Amino acid sequence: MPSLREEQQIRQLDNLELLARQVVEGFITGLHQSPFHGFSVEFAQHRLYNNGESVKNIDWKLYARTDKLFVKQFEEETNLRCYLLLDTSSSMNFPDKGVNKLQFSIYAAASLMYLFKSQRDAFGLCLFSEKIDWISQAKSTASHLFHLYTELERSYSQPRQTTKTNIAEVLHHVAEEIHKRSMIIIFSDMLENNASEEKLQALFAAIQHLKYNKHEVIIFNVNERGKEVNFDFDNRPHHFIDIESGEEIKVHPGKIREVYQSGLGNYRHQLELKCAQYHIDLVDANIDEGYNHLLKSYLVKRNSMI
Repeated sequence: MPSLREEQQIRQLDNLELLARQVVEGFITGLHQSPFHGFSVEFAQHRLYNNGESVKNIDWKLYARTDKLFVKQFEEETNLRCYLLLDTSSSMNFPDKGVNKLQFSIYAAASLMYLFKSQRDAFGLCLFSEKIDWISQAKSTASHLFHLYTELERSYSQPRQTTKTNIAEVLHHVAEEIHKRSMIIIFSDMLENNASEEKLQALFAAIQHLKYNKHEVIIFNVNERGKEVNFDFDNRPHHFIDIESGEEIKVHPGKIREVYQSGLGNYRHQLELKCAQYHIDLVDANIDEGYNHLLKSYLVKRNSMI
């Protein structure tokens, strides 16, 4: 008999899988009602028929519904590998009420894994902060999915405290660790303490390293738009605490809002320019806007790789 703790974990993982399935199924239903209806669960299991190849794997039922020839695509034909990189540094614990950036990223990653599994794509997970804390192989089995859900649940239930980020070092390591061409999907707020020009250049060099090794990259720039981006605080003195360093400061938001927004805006603009230069998809992932645009961004990128 499983222990009480094991039973609780199983229920939590069941909930994570249930949420992921609901997100994906709701998304697929929406695609059927939108201009993106060409993407569907069938997209994961079929490809367009090429003139001259064997007709033995044509799905004639699908042809009857769509008037297009699709070939059933089996697991050995699918060579797409996906790695999810999840930033678990302390800045991802913001905000302290409702769903925070880390929890949002975990739900989104779980949903993508569910989609990977339904498409028979191999997928892996990397958890990082100042360094790579944990990384898996890329597989496409149900047991592997459950194993990765276990790691996501652990990150959910044990958020890191006063832990900083070193995205550049992590991306360099990933570029060397993953030898086969893969889709690299990064969930991070892309925020580091003291984002100096030197750190920016290090980050851009790491991004270039991924592209040099032929990986396709999506960065989901996870953020809470109201307070984190727009600095929308009440017009009174506030006590701010740096989640990563623990440093504290008392200040009136109105006195620093313009400087804050200017600095953050400049950083995000530089990041956008560099990602565009290296043909990397930088997707704004506001935690209040749900998961559909993340799944859609992934499908568009996947479609360009096969």
